[in-house]
Amino acid sequence: MNTALQIRNNTTDGAFEAVLDDEVVGRVGYRLRQDRVVLTHTEVDEAHRGEGIANQLVQTALDDIVATGRRLTNFCPFIADYIADHPSYKTIVDPDHPGGAAVPERAPREN
Repeated sequence: MNTALQIRNNTTDGAFEAVLDDEVVGRVGYRLRQDRVVLTHTEVDEAHRGEGIANQLVQTALDDIVATGRRLTNFCPFIADYIADHPSYKTIVDPDHPGGAAVPERAPREN
């Protein structure tokens, strides 16, 4: 039995998935739009909330956007809060298409 969390990019379903013991326990949904990635939502199974899975998923998704040179359009409030806490990611938000979840202007929280 494998208890290590794995994050994979399921390009068929358009989601970064958190997999634990061969079960998908969380995901960040996305759509590709030309040179942008539209992040739509973050979800983690209730039994696994509070384990840092959502943070790992979001970091992986944002790092992938950075690595591919795309821009971000965000509709997920959790991701907006993550970016506020990790302001280096603000540079990838598409100023012309920021999405419906604005990054709050506040000092980053301690993790």
